[in-house]
Amino acid sequence: MKLAMVAGEASGDLLASLLIGGLRAHWPTLALAGVGGPKMVAQGFEAWWSSERLAVRGYVEVLRHYRGLKRLRDELGDRLLAERPAAFIGVDAPDFNLGLEARLKAAGIPAIHFVCPSIWAWRGGRAKKMVASCDHVLCLFPFEPALLRQHGVAATFVGHPLADAIPLDPPRAAARAALGLADDAAVVAVLPGSRASEIRTIAPTFLQTAVRLQRERPALRFVLPVAPGLGPLVDPLIAEHAPGLDLLRLEGRSHEALAACDLTLIASGTATLEAALFKRPMVIGYRMHPLSWQLMKRMAYQPWVGLPNILAREFLVPERIQDACTPAQLAVDVLVGLDDAARADRLRARFTAMHHELRRDTATAATRAIAEVLHA
Repeated sequence: MKLAMVAGEASGDLLASLLIGGLRAHWPTLALAGVGGPKMVAQGFEAWWSSERLAVRGYVEVLRHYRGLKRLRDELGDRLLAERPAAFIGVDAPDFNLGLEARLKAAGIPAIHFVCPSIWAWRGGRAKKMVASCDHVLCLFPFEPALLRQHGVAATFVGHPLADAIPLDPPRAAARAALGLADDAAVVAVLPGSRASEIRTIAPTFLQTAVRLQRERPALRFVLPVAPGLGPLVDPLIAEHAPGLDLLRLEGRSHEALAACDLTLIASGTATLEAALFKRPMVIGYRMHPLSWQLMKRMAYQPWVGLPNILAREFLVPERIQDACTPAQLAVDVLVGLDDAARADRLRARFTAMHHELRRDTATAATRAIAEVLHA
């Protein structure tokens, strides 16, 4: 049997790679192809195009790449209609995938969407579009299926695959040993995003924050994991904004960095959930094109942007967005987080409860739901 998949950017590549294991356990001779990244390819996925092609965020940024993205979606749709896989699984990337899914579903190819778009946070009108696009939605969070069913969209809560992949008790000592960090060192992990556009916008602020922090506390160590292929973008920014910083720059290895750190300065996105699953205090920062920010801010339904805060329905961790995302403010937040041991203990307890709620053997649960859609 052949399934087609499209995963956008690094987080989609990770989610899809974790799902592929469950699919292969159910269908050992399964063939998988479409748009994917290195983690999917390592699982035997045939990437016709790289998921990096879809790594664009924000209205203004998408407009710049619109023609190329539309051409890619049209070409992919033509190829899938010719090859007719048993089903299509769109992994996140709703702006790209929902339109493609609608075309395939109309042609009789079952369309499954993995990761409910954040209709509970903004752009709730997408729910109507999903009726025409999706035969089934695999939801990462427990409150999403009921919300989708209100709009007539079939959905199943399958848990979050990262909750299965990340141990309940993070291996701090082993991670520090692997990275050559002393057990008693104060370590801050710096994660400025996995998209090139995010790194250009956010990394300078994060690096300037690290310089301020080390000036105030010279013993601080910094670890910066870089998504594969983005080193040539990050290294000049380090040289420009943080020359001489005591910084360990890693190729990938973000999970080791999160396991090893005492706190992370992190861009909003899936990585914030990873940090929560590693039970790490965090300071969330984010910047985007000013016009994109104004448009998104007007459509927001809730005050939080970070996934840990959204799931908790409160500000468990600080969020510094757009104009509030400055080196001075971020440095203050990081120092408060490093010095407040009681708060770190409370966060650990909340994040542990969150981890248990999301741990559902996602690969198996999602595969079971897909098999029911396909009657296979």
